[in-house]
Amino acid sequence: MNRITRFSVPPLHTVTRALADVAAGRVAADLVITGARVLSTYTERILENKEILIKHGRIAAVQPAGTAKRAEGTVFYDAKGGILAPGLVDPHIHVESSMMTVCAYAEAALLNGNTTIFCDSHEIANVADREGIEWMLEDARHAPLSVFLTVPSTVPSTSPDLETAGGDLTPEKIGAIFQAWPEAVALGEKMDYVPVYYSDPRSHAVIAEALKRGLPVCGHCYGREFVAAYAAAGVTDTHEAIDRDIAEDFVEAGLWVFMRAGNPSTPWHSLPGIIKVATELGISTKRLCLCTDDRDADDLFLFGLDWCVREAVRLGINPLTAWSMGSLHPATRYHMDGEIGGLGHSRRADIVLLNDSLEVQNTWYGGQLMVEDHKITPLLEEQLENRWKYPKAAYQTVKLGTQLRLTPELPRQEVTANVIQVAPPGIVTFHKKVVLEAGRSWQEHFEKHDLCFLSVVERHQGSGRVGYGLLQGFNLRSGAVASSVGHDAHNIIVAGANESDMRLAVETIKENNGGLVIVENGKVEALVALPIAGLISDKRATEVKEESEHFNETWKAKNWGIPYMGFNLLPLSVIPELRLTDMGLVAVPAMKILPLFESE
Repeated sequence: MNRITRFSVPPLHTVTRALADVAAGRVAADLVITGARVLSTYTERILENKEILIKHGRIAAVQPAGTAKRAEGTVFYDAKGGILAPGLVDPHIHVESSMMTVCAYAEAALLNGNTTIFCDSHEIANVADREGIEWMLEDARHAPLSVFLTVPSTVPSTSPDLETAGGDLTPEKIGAIFQAWPEAVALGEKMDYVPVYYSDPRSHAVIAEALKRGLPVCGHCYGREFVAAYAAAGVTDTHEAIDRDIAEDFVEAGLWVFMRAGNPSTPWHSLPGIIKVATELGISTKRLCLCTDDRDADDLFLFGLDWCVREAVRLGINPLTAWSMGSLHPATRYHMDGEIGGLGHSRRADIVLLNDSLEVQNTWYGGQLMVEDHKITPLLEEQLENRWKYPKAAYQTVKLGTQLRLTPELPRQEVTANVIQVAPPGIVTFHKKVVLEAGRSWQEHFEKHDLCFLSVVERHQGSGRVGYGLLQGFNLRSGAVASSVGHDAHNIIVAGANESDMRLAVETIKENNGGLVIVENGKVEALVALPIAGLISDKRATEVKEESEHFNETWKAKNWGIPYMGFNLLPLSVIPELRLTDMGLVAVPAMKILPLFESE
């Protein structure tokens, strides 16, 4: 497959000569897509009755339909009046959240018309350090998709005194990744925005590794009070603008705003609030992009970047502008608009065929037809069946201590418990204090205060360390649920009503080298095995989708208080107010450990 890198030299003179010959009519194209309307992201117009001439995987010309030179070997494809648009460019995603390898991810991406992604692989970096990132980069080089890395910038996301991670990306390691991998084109989201605000030396040294190479710095920031210092530190985009007002602050400070859209039932659907920066304040969209950020396997098929574009249209954005926000704008943000994001001459032939509702019918990647009539082609099928194989070490990242105790001792005297309270969508948690009276059982405490156990098990060093907590508002009355995808350190998070079901859930994860599991009365009800780094399945996208759908259906049937993705965030100790790691309860933003129980 033809791939692009930011550091590629200009096309060989033989390629440019061939493109010029085709554009001038002296030589026939390899492929002509004719009888189409063309969506120009450069002028935001629909150009009627056009055809696109393709040579060596690149666009040679866009010209009136029926004028292309005909010769033996030229393939003509009739678009039958459909709309040809540039392939979508996702400026911020985490492939690991889809629970797929990059090769597997390509299937859903291409079905959604998404031909280029900028991936922050901080999840696998938290598990396996630089080695994990390089596993994914090798995977990406074999994928039928243009994949660029925004190098993880905040691994671990907090102090080692607050949680145990498997990775530690120092400024020196980050610099080495930039030097070794041309796909590394930016610094990934700088999640530790509070240390950046307070001029923490390591945080700013990490930023410097990108700035001294002239590369963009991506952001992740909550709170309007942090914006000025954050932008002054060199950060130039964010995907965490959650409402109109902070989005305005970001744009005026010079940041690109990636507007995140997702399944409306999950915490990842910020678009309705952010879009008001354009629809209500009238701010130009030229610094606004659309992104997906995190997607479950099943959500990826239903709520891809093409869906984000249509959702922006539904919320009041002009359709042509919306498609540009999903293609040309992200390409421009990463200085790649000369390669991707539009259907200009010499650009890569990453092209999608749309109907009038902006629904993807076909996808060409580098001039090769990968999706036709909503179905993958034999060419793509062949590549998906020959996915890159991860090394043995990637399957050996779940290391648990022996004789783990998963629940805290029942207090014999009256105590005040520091409790994590959740509420939909589950991103922010609340710190509550609950009095547990002496002489009552755990079951009585649970029924009176709407509680269940919550524990985080360290899984990188086999230390046997377990952090204990109590969860309020989760509505778990029996059984247990566990995941090896507890952000960001990706230790095992388990919630339950009793020790035995919690133990079965954790043991099931260990047996599968990672995964998601729901247990009830000593039986496994749902399982998604994630043997690669405890984060990723080694199966095809459709298989992962089916397993994920069953898991999510089981979850919903339990009527638990927050979505699954919100559950995985309960150890993420950079989001207020109270979180749980393997070290214990972390108060945010004070960043200090609290005891589970306090006595008089």
